[in-house]
Amino acid sequence: MSNATAVSDFLLLEFSDVRELQFLHFTVFLMLYLTTVTGNLLVITSIASDHHLHTPMYFLLMNLALQDLGQVSVIVPKSMINSLLNTRHISYSGCVAQVFFFFFFVVSDYCLLTVMAYDRYVAICNPLHYEMVINRPACTEMIAGVWIAGSLYAGIHTCGTFATHFCSKVVNQFFCEIPQLIKLSCSGLNLIEMTSIGIGLVLGLSCFIYILVTYAQIFTTVFRVPSAKGRQKAFSTCIPHLIVYSTLVFSASFTYLKPVFHTSSQLDLIFGAIYSLVPPMLNPVIYSVRNKEIKKAMAKVLGFKSFTTNT
Repeated sequence: MSNATAVSDFLLLEFSDVRELQFLHFTVFLMLYLTTVTGNLLVITSIASDHHLHTPMYFLLMNLALQDLGQVSVIVPKSMINSLLNTRHISYSGCVAQVFFFFFFVVSDYCLLTVMAYDRYVAICNPLHYEMVINRPACTEMIAGVWIAGSLYAGIHTCGTFATHFCSKVVNQFFCEIPQLIKLSCSGLNLIEMTSIGIGLVLGLSCFIYILVTYAQIFTTVFRVPSAKGRQKAFSTCIPHLIVYSTLVFSASFTYLKPVFHTSSQLDLIFGAIYSLVPPMLNPVIYSVRNKEIKKAMAKVLGFKSFTTNT
């Protein structure tokens, strides 16, 4: 890749060139990062420590929390360090690593949310076959497939992005983001990048349609349940998943479907912060608000015994 371009490093977009505002950016990002890490670690610890939650649904949720941790850890610490040290630089290899791992975690998140929709479909629409279809080996295979799909697609996208000449090294974002790097290309999209975009569109649209069809069948089945308690229990596991999925899709669409060449730096900065930071931070909250089992497990981890006995 180094022979394809004379650029040896990149300059990331800073939130402000005023020193006081740079410290403010560092403080805000530090708080967001600690909140995200704490929330997702709490989900992982709660599920791992409570044997009642050692089921496929919570195993998938634990993996989602792991991927959210990875997503924010790839980009946020570097941005905080740059603000603290009043610099904008990121090395060429560091930029490549950011692109690969960030895209890997985002794509894996999307694929895992699709797998979780399948899990809810089998649990609600075919409950008698659930243990036969969704068992430990099946979960392991699905998670392995998610990670493999994420790594392969991230690898293709990264190669396509950096197999080109760059006319500038000023990235219009606070981390190395593919749309902004493509904007710096002297020759535009190459064959590898066009192929990866095509694969991404097919994969994303297929998952989107699958989830829509799956939840149409799920809600049709749920509304037929005569017990109000049964419907409430089904909704308590489905609604958080739909909210998490919608948050990821709509926030990412702001960045990847908007016209890159016709937006301002500030808009790019805001959109990038929304889709890269908001979903990983909100996921633990969304899943814990409506799920009593998760709330009980979290209460045990935090030492709130009165809460667990009252519920």
